[in-house]
Amino acid sequence: MAKKKHKEKKEKEKKVKKEKKAELLIDVKFTRKNTLFFGIGLVFVIIGFILLAAGSITLAPLFLVVGYLVFFPLGILLK
Repeated sequence: MAKKKHKEKKEKEKKVKKEKKAELLIDVKFTRKNTLFFGIGLVFVIIGFILLAAGSITLAPLFLVVGYLVFFPLGILLK
């Protein structure tokens, strides 16, 4: 009987841990810093596309890569 209660308690603890882990994965809070990095990334991307339309084949890709691969991920990943 005591083993059964102990087993049930362990299963309940595992379930609670899984729920907390799921909450952590879902609970993403964007702060002012995140929004700032997204904004900077957006500015870089817009400038990159403007330069691309103007015919710049060296500076435009640089701005686009920095915007998409640096600032957007920073906006998502930083807490």
